[in-house]
Amino acid sequence: MNRESADIVILGHIAKDIIEIDGKSHDSLGGAVYYGGVAGSHMGLKITVITRLNEEDFDILNVFKKNGINYYAYPSEQTSGLKNIYSSKNMEYRDYEPLGFAGLFRKEEIPEINTKFFVIGPIIAGEVDLELLEYAKSKYPRNLCLDIQGFMRFRKNGRVFYSTLSQKEKKQTISNINVLKLDQTEAEILTNQKTIASAAKNLIQFGAKEILITHERGISIFTLTKSFFFPWKNTSSMGRTGRGDTAFISYLGSRITKDPEQSLKFAAALTSLKLEAPGPFNLPLYQVESLIKKEY
Repeated sequence: MNRESADIVILGHIAKDIIEIDGKSHDSLGGAVYYGGVAGSHMGLKITVITRLNEEDFDILNVFKKNGINYYAYPSEQTSGLKNIYSSKNMEYRDYEPLGFAGLFRKEEIPEINTKFFVIGPIIAGEVDLELLEYAKSKYPRNLCLDIQGFMRFRKNGRVFYSTLSQKEKKQTISNINVLKLDQTEAEILTNQKTIASAAKNLIQFGAKEILITHERGISIFTLTKSFFFPWKNTSSMGRTGRGDTAFISYLGSRITKDPEQSLKFAAALTSLKLEAPGPFNLPLYQVESLIKKEY
């Protein structure tokens, strides 16, 4: 029997979010499976998503069908969600309120799939534990990618907060990861380093091959021997939610055929276009190429 194949598999909760900007709010879907999955599908990639949500919300999975994304959805007591609270004066920073949580993934919920990258993209801690991460490492030892927020961002008593990891936890989490993704805040909390470069230097020793960091100015990639940076070129930040997920999957999608520098440039351009408007990236790729020619 032939195993299913994909370019990228993304495991994580799909979320029913609320986005509030200057006191005005609207409902939105969220999560790496949504922002990253839809962006990847518009890159022409074969995307498979693994997610959990309340059965009553299964109709929201139609967004995957519409975008040609294969999915595995498992029922849970709740559907995950966060309220993202922004001020338009500074869209870089936000407060959160937890809305729901769809629970821990189980080993048997990970199907056998041949994939170029297997991405663990949790929204919040508790979706994936260390035991499941070790299992994923054993199944995808050369192409496992991780968004660290799923091991640092916690919910408790109606609030969302970040917590650092011990040296032992860092080693357990980061070792054998192909591409580790984090943002500026997470990098600083995790390493106690004030600059992105010094944070990446600290993290690369724990065994990830590439460290991808999104930040206010743009996106950076670090390997053992090289680093590259490309700035955002957006004129509006109304699409700020989903920036990291979009950058991560567009980088990986490009990385299938290109080197880190070219892939980072592509991800910077594509994510800049996504930042202009709420929702996932859904533009034709020629617009990404045009922005690259014009700005990079």
